[in-house]
Amino acid sequence: MPLEEPARIARELASHGYAADREAITLLAGAEDPETALVVAVEATPDDALKLSAADVRDALDGKPRGRRDPISAAADGEAERSEASGTASGVGGPASGEADEVETSETVSGEATANGTAPPDGAATAESAAGAEPDAVTPEDPSVSTGTTGDEQGEEGGGVPVETKGSAEGRDIDPSLRSLSVANDMTGRSTGTGEYGDFVSTFRDRYERLAGKLKGRVNHRNADALSASPGGGEAGMVGMVADISSTKSGHWIIDLEDTTGVFPCLVMKDRPIAGLVDELLYDEVIAVEGSLSDDGSILFVDDIHFPNVPRTFEPSTADRPVQAALISDVHVGSEEFMRDAWQRFTSWLHTEAAERIEYLLIAGDMVEGVGVYPDQDEELDIVDIFAQYEAFAEHLKEVPGDMEIVMIPGNHDAVRLAEPQPGFDEELRDIMSVHDARIVSNPAVVTVEGVSVLMYHGVSLDEVIAELPEEKASYDDPDRAMYQLLKKRHVAPQFGGHTRLAPEEQDYLVIDEVPDVFHTGHVHKLGWGKYRNVLAVNSGCWQAQTDFQKSVNIDPDAGFAPVLDLDTLEMTVHKFS
Repeated sequence: MPLEEPARIARELASHGYAADREAITLLAGAEDPETALVVAVEATPDDALKLSAADVRDALDGKPRGRRDPISAAADGEAERSEASGTASGVGGPASGEADEVETSETVSGEATANGTAPPDGAATAESAAGAEPDAVTPEDPSVSTGTTGDEQGEEGGGVPVETKGSAEGRDIDPSLRSLSVANDMTGRSTGTGEYGDFVSTFRDRYERLAGKLKGRVNHRNADALSASPGGGEAGMVGMVADISSTKSGHWIIDLEDTTGVFPCLVMKDRPIAGLVDELLYDEVIAVEGSLSDDGSILFVDDIHFPNVPRTFEPSTADRPVQAALISDVHVGSEEFMRDAWQRFTSWLHTEAAERIEYLLIAGDMVEGVGVYPDQDEELDIVDIFAQYEAFAEHLKEVPGDMEIVMIPGNHDAVRLAEPQPGFDEELRDIMSVHDARIVSNPAVVTVEGVSVLMYHGVSLDEVIAELPEEKASYDDPDRAMYQLLKKRHVAPQFGGHTRLAPEEQDYLVIDEVPDVFHTGHVHKLGWGKYRNVLAVNSGCWQAQTDFQKSVNIDPDAGFAPVLDLDTLEMTVHKFS
């Protein structure tokens, strides 16, 4: 048969929000009367089906209808109603320019992929979004769009950029030979920790030595022993781990810094310009200070504080071809609030030409809701067995195009140890989630996609950063700003003994050794992205509506969003499917 006929059938299906297996399209295109076969097959497909299967088509053409859907070709019967369902899948361009604390900020303005009138069938993409109707540009004034500024108001506002959405992507023009994907910092199968004291010493010594190596060239470093033995006076510097922070009766700050030789006190006067940086400090992070010793050599008066930080001269790498990656997290299959319809709109859209350049899917943890994660969670579960949750997740993952490269890391709701770094799943769960040969690596891990390095970290420590730092430095409304703090500290979870559980290993896998091009997190269920010294930080929201527990702790999630990254330009577009 001519190649145009299957393509036409696929476009016709997509134009009305339906997807279909390749074999189903072949059967329809080869029918004696393809137009009639198309109508009959759609009418006979079960209402809750995600797409037309070959079995649906065979049963329909054999006169064995298994359900009922509205016909898609009888314009006279249903066009008026369907014209109300003008769903779009528009998005917003890359981060706006402008700096605040050397941060480029962007608006978290999102496009729609929902029906504005008559709802589409369950599991189907909305009519116009799949059909190729040119979506309206999204603006902050649109009441159906959630907006929020990630950063200070001095950054330029990014305008809404419509996304061109074209019909079906049956026969996605993909050349796998052009792809490259590698993983670094994956500690799966390499855990050495036994919980002994020596393991903790090894972890912190490794952290200190690696981060101190980035700082010692900035100050006239002397270790704690050398400073203690000094007669006093003169300029001095020290690189150390924050052991304690206290304030004097006069309101000055004393920072006890520890290195491999001992602890030395450093005084930050409250009237110094750097006094505000003390509010950013977390226990156990590594910093450098410089200033002058007191006359008796007992304390160092601090003039400057240095963080390991991202170099000001950092320039990210980009892919050498136009290819995209979708960044998502916190799917939470098994929860009563898992947004199945939004997920299916997303996966259906991935089969369209509008998403043809998306060849990678990076999932930053919490694939399932888990069991016993928070009090009375069982009352909010749709699936109470943890293995059944992963089986259901695997079924939903099958809806993603089979030619996509998928990388997943665990999160705190997943069935792995809670202490970070978290190894990838055990063999039993890997077997369950073997769909599309997905790669399952540790949390955190560095995934390099066509030359672009993406630091994937689920993000539990963001809770601690947001709790400890002033609101203007880190908040749930602007999760990317909390991520900037981790980039500045060059460690994804610096503070030990707090809310974030940390596991001792021979090396500290949580150190940000090499600056990533992209930093991708989840966990807090809030959408936000921006650039810090040319590193794109993205928190990708979630696929779970607000739970009763989230209401009790005042969390209003950003659910049903899919950030899409242009790997060749590092520009972001966010699509909304809820």
